[in-house]
Amino acid sequence: MGAVKPAFIKKAARELLEKYGDLFTGDFEHNKKVVEMLIKTESKFVRNTIAGYITRIINRERRRKMKETLDQRAQ
Repeated sequence: MGAVKPAFIKKAARELLEKYGDLFTGDFEHNKKVVEMLIKTESKFVRNTIAGYITRIINRERRRKMKETLDQRAQ
């Protein structure tokens, strides 16, 4: 099981996705650079954790949509 993310990480990630959702992709390295541009933080850990959580959310949504598409085709 993965580590539990602090609430401020989740909140920051959701706010960034809401405001700048079109800038993020399923690639962690790209998201890390985008988060660095948008949030001024001294902590690489916080930046990387936010970028990782955003990547996870995007990939999870992509898999969900793909599964729904496959389920619809199977019917």
